[in-house]
Amino acid sequence: MLNVSSNAFMIAFFLYCGAFIVHAIAVMGRKFSNREPEAHVKKWGRFGLVLTLIGLGSQLVYFFTRWAGSGHIPVSNMYEFMTFLSMMVIVAFAILYMIYKTSLLGLFALPITIILMAYAAVFPQEVQPLVPSLKSIWLNIHVTLAALGESFFAVGFAAGLMYLLRTVKFDSSAKVDKRQQKWLEFTLVVIIIVIGFIGTVFAFRASGYEAVFVQQQVTDVDTGGTNNSKIEKVIYHMPPLVAPHNSDTESYTSFLGMKEPLFEAPSWMNGVNAGRKLNTVVWSVISGLLLYGVLRLIIRKPLSRALSPYLADIDPDDLDEISYRAIAIGFPIFTLGALIFAMIWAEIAWGRFWGWDPKEVWALITWLYYSAYLHLRLSKGWQGRNSAWLAVLGFLIVMFTLVGVNLIIAGLHSYAGTE
Repeated sequence: MLNVSSNAFMIAFFLYCGAFIVHAIAVMGRKFSNREPEAHVKKWGRFGLVLTLIGLGSQLVYFFTRWAGSGHIPVSNMYEFMTFLSMMVIVAFAILYMIYKTSLLGLFALPITIILMAYAAVFPQEVQPLVPSLKSIWLNIHVTLAALGESFFAVGFAAGLMYLLRTVKFDSSAKVDKRQQKWLEFTLVVIIIVIGFIGTVFAFRASGYEAVFVQQQVTDVDTGGTNNSKIEKVIYHMPPLVAPHNSDTESYTSFLGMKEPLFEAPSWMNGVNAGRKLNTVVWSVISGLLLYGVLRLIIRKPLSRALSPYLADIDPDDLDEISYRAIAIGFPIFTLGALIFAMIWAEIAWGRFWGWDPKEVWALITWLYYSAYLHLRLSKGWQGRNSAWLAVLGFLIVMFTLVGVNLIIAGLHSYAGTE
């Protein structure tokens, strides 16, 4: 079952890559077609939709065969949750496609899905047993609805980003446009850092790189004032620029002449794997900036300026409407899944509805943020660029809640951050 699941996952990934190319041809290639523009879009759009739906079918095969093979719904660790979220983005795409019937949606949903699937593959893919608090039907309800709501936010983010690329005037000397050009470029840099991190992880994984450190882990202080500690092994699969705090090297593979880490993680990062996670962040920034630099050398202009002309034929009002509708649909679903049903599950699992766990706090921040978005949109008339920037920033908050909180901040939800 698990072999079938892995193969279905890879098939879905490549089908989505092909579908994205087809949707791009449908939307941005019509100016180069000899056919009537609408006929060109319709023809290629149907083909792209078919490939996307076949990919969704393959991903559903992955989901249910992994469920059958593991004995529980596959959303209990970072690999499983990110793959499930990527699948929900396609479900959100299908729902919005039924409303708008435009291939434009494929340009939103598919790149996000592809990046999420690639990011998921960074984490260990072995089936892991559920911790006791996860053995509940409320896991299925809470996680699936929360992920579906977040998937609509993802589509809203992509539509908002494309709106900004479409409407910001790159030939303008106005201060507002200059400022927005810089923020647009920064947003693209963040996306490229994620892509660079994924590529770096796979490159070192393929090379079989490994370094091992022995870390003395302080656990608590007894009544006599003596620190209790234990020895932990920390294994790096990327060259250790950052060593764990208070550690000794057990084995080390030289990389580009570097025979030891550049520095040690600070003392406040004494947790298990904290140094390794900081090392991952450093590598993400380095690899992402290098990739960005290479792209800038190739195209010789800011990426946002280079992308903008390809969106010239897209109606910005359509982008604005799709971004708003996606968030409006996702908000009540997220409210049910991430807050209401989550609190019911917390009462059953831990005996309290709310405990100020970091993940709970950031879920509340996300909910308050999108509440403010809808209020400003509906009551204050914030449309266009203001609305688009809110959609972009909102999804960055969502991703910090999913990734940053899980992997950096310790809490009751830390089981989801297994690397």
